[in-house]
Amino acid sequence: MTSNDPAHPFDSAQSAPEGLALALDLGTGSVKVGLVTAGGELVRQASRPYAATSPSPGWAETDPAAWWAGVVGAVQEVLAGLDPARVRAVGLSGQMHGVVLVDAGGHPLRPAVLWSDTRSAAELTLFSALDPSVLARLGNPPVAGMAGPTLLWLRQHEPAQLQAARWALQPKDWLRFYLTGEVATDPSDASGTLLYDLVGGCWSEEVLEVLGISPAVLPPVLAPDAVAGRLLPAAASELGLPAGIPIVTGAADTAAALYGSGLLPGEAQLTVGTGAQVVVRAAVLPPPHPSLHVFREAEGVGCYTLAAIQNAGLVLEWVRRTLRLTWPECYAAAQEIDAQVDAGPLPIFLPYLTGDRTPHLDPHARAAWVGLNAAHDHRHMARAAFEGVALSIAQAAELLPLTPGQALFLAGGGTVDPWWRQLLADCLGRELHAVATPGASVLGAARLAWAGIGVERPPTRPEVTAVIVPQVGRISAERHWAFRAAYRAG
Repeated sequence: MTSNDPAHPFDSAQSAPEGLALALDLGTGSVKVGLVTAGGELVRQASRPYAATSPSPGWAETDPAAWWAGVVGAVQEVLAGLDPARVRAVGLSGQMHGVVLVDAGGHPLRPAVLWSDTRSAAELTLFSALDPSVLARLGNPPVAGMAGPTLLWLRQHEPAQLQAARWALQPKDWLRFYLTGEVATDPSDASGTLLYDLVGGCWSEEVLEVLGISPAVLPPVLAPDAVAGRLLPAAASELGLPAGIPIVTGAADTAAALYGSGLLPGEAQLTVGTGAQVVVRAAVLPPPHPSLHVFREAEGVGCYTLAAIQNAGLVLEWVRRTLRLTWPECYAAAQEIDAQVDAGPLPIFLPYLTGDRTPHLDPHARAAWVGLNAAHDHRHMARAAFEGVALSIAQAAELLPLTPGQALFLAGGGTVDPWWRQLLADCLGRELHAVATPGASVLGAARLAWAGIGVERPPTRPEVTAVIVPQVGRISAERHWAFRAAYRAG
């Protein structure tokens, strides 16, 4: 991939052999920032958390001002003591599916609606008016939280806000607009909106016409490594950087992570964070599946098939708070029950705190402990919660084109505890190869930044730090059946 941007003083990597790329990964609960060399070494990193709010049941929002405050704090931390002129380019990645309504100047008109938001469930029926052949070209089943259904909800319930909007942007695209004053998106994020034709590689005119969404609010689609703009003086001043640094389009967080970690076509990876994703890379566009997602990658015309588990770290954090435990206490409580041979029947935990995507596509599903009795306490509830998340991941993974016995690479900040890793492997019934790719999305965003100014390098293959072999029979077939039956009974 090459940049379409004309020559500029910042673009000459050879003039600064010690140059760095600045990568910004705008996640759901925090922004992660890294400085990465042209060779792919992450030399500094920092993060800043921010909160999502839920003004009504099923809603999930964040004020973009909180995103920007986090970006400023984290960038200033990684730059401390360094010559900011060493930063040669900026790369971006970010959470998918959200909607940020902005005016012509990039100012948000309301809080951003996030991917985990389920308010648009009723609007999904409007997609049934699409011709099946047109719907198939979207590559994704209609689910609440994607940009298309969210825009339909805004049209119905907040028409004045939508009419006042000049642009409807994805989260990372809002951040780039704030940095550069230029509007764009990339194929990986566009393919997660339910408004993008994956086959044609463009916004779908048929879908927009049937749904009544104006194409004028959607940004142009550029290559992930194209220079989409340059750092404005005002933003540069807040960040402590020189104005004019090239900023590439960037990619959605999962696409950036795949680009940064070097997964090959046919290989699969489980990432556990706020949600969880099981991803299989594909060289060509696969046929549509009623419960799986297909998104464009950050390079070439490849794609990846994704089983999206909406509740992983998100619901475990809720369980921890609800049981009034610290994270070490929560792990210890669950493991204490695990070690007891006479623990008795465990409750089943349904983890669907914010609905479910793969495999149920049910925005109305909810979390519950099923089968509690007077002998159960917080330890049993904690143990069941971890197992419920793992069983949910296993159920979703069954729909993917995985070969028998195929191992999964294991990544994500929610997979560092050895006991939890083992439980995941036991529920999945597959080997898990834990990889040392902290901040894979950051590394992918940085690699795109370097490519944007002409510095190409081959991907770094995942470094396996541990192999987790499933313990046969630890999680019985009856336990899997009971988990599924509990959802059906609800």
